[in-house]
Amino acid sequence: MNAFRRLLTAGACAALLGLNALPAAAQPIQVQWWHAMGGTLGERVDELVKNFNSSQTKYQVVATNKGNYDEVINAAIAAYRAKRAPQLVQIYERGFMTMLLSDATLPVQDFMTQRGQQVDWNDFVRPVAGFYSYKGKLMAMPFNSSSPILWYNKEHFAKAGFPNGPAQTWQDLEKQLYAIKQKGISQCGSALAGDYHWSLFENYSAINDFPYATQANGYKGLNTEFVYNKTGVVQQVARIKKWVDDGLMQIAGQGFSPEQLFTSGRCSTFFASTAAHGSIERNSKIDWSATYLPWEQGRQPKNSTIGGAALWVLKGGKPQEYEGVAAFLAFLAKPETQLWWHKVTGYVPLTDKAYQIAKIQGYYKDHPTREIAILQLGRGTPTENSTGFHFGNFTQTMFAQREEFEAVLAGKKTPQEAMDAAVSRGNEILRQYEKLNKGKY
Repeated sequence: MNAFRRLLTAGACAALLGLNALPAAAQPIQVQWWHAMGGTLGERVDELVKNFNSSQTKYQVVATNKGNYDEVINAAIAAYRAKRAPQLVQIYERGFMTMLLSDATLPVQDFMTQRGQQVDWNDFVRPVAGFYSYKGKLMAMPFNSSSPILWYNKEHFAKAGFPNGPAQTWQDLEKQLYAIKQKGISQCGSALAGDYHWSLFENYSAINDFPYATQANGYKGLNTEFVYNKTGVVQQVARIKKWVDDGLMQIAGQGFSPEQLFTSGRCSTFFASTAAHGSIERNSKIDWSATYLPWEQGRQPKNSTIGGAALWVLKGGKPQEYEGVAAFLAFLAKPETQLWWHKVTGYVPLTDKAYQIAKIQGYYKDHPTREIAILQLGRGTPTENSTGFHFGNFTQTMFAQREEFEAVLAGKKTPQEAMDAAVSRGNEILRQYEKLNKGKY
């Protein structure tokens, strides 16, 4: 080997050794986030995470769909017990008390402050912030908040002689729907949503200022008791039963979802979340619009209450992972992120800044139905009956109510018998929860 080749070889070896000596590129710190968003909304979650991950290089959020809301909370509880929990989990509003008293979470407002993340907590809209707060501080980061609204087929109402759309009261709306059906304009007046308990019982109570339970619907203590069997909810159950019996309201089946019954033009109305905007806009074959939920004649309508979910920080994570969680939550709280999320999903903007930007941009002039839930949530002065619902094991009590309601539809019980039984079963569940969590709230 001549001198030149020896020098070249030695240089190459030195270069390789030098490359090997260089530190490996730092891998981003992963943050695991479990959520319940599927379909169109799941696509938006993926886009949201991509936006955050591409905005910086230090952290990488990994979003994993764990099924529906019930499946997510069950999976999170099991994972926490097994010490395999994600750092962040999306839990629906019905799980607020379960998460609050679980001793498995870190209060989000304190969590963010401790990590130097500046978030204007006072900017979160009152109905949402109030629901997820305890002793004046937010316990979870509001994420996807919604309220049910009334979707309707504009052509059906116009053909029936109602060009202004649905009436404001239940009594007048009922007359309209029967007229539409009797004139053969549609096969049914309304499709029964899968989460009908939320819009037709719970929000029905809030808007009509009917007490759903004692102790300010659970806000004032665990010793709350359901009382909706003594209010207009009973007549609401009777109304729905009559609609179903008369063929005015259809229950989904035979390959159709409730939303498809509406978007296909078979049913004239649909009581569902404002978050249905994305899928209805994508899949609808009709000329549709939306309006406020109706109220009973003689009542002064109050605000509706929120649905959706918030993001909870779970204990057991590593310090560097929590820094990533805090960075992601701060990203979510930005007005521009809130505005984007509002526009692509139909969920309400969670901060006043985001809402004001949307108004300044003229967004609601072109998309008026996107503002309905916001205005409905902020309507009037909230009362103890319309602030929201803080019940332990709320999902279990809801399932009991649904079973009793289904007994009415099957003709096995009267509305009063069913709601009496639902309240009795629900109160048993509340007493069990109170016993297990005595002194925590």
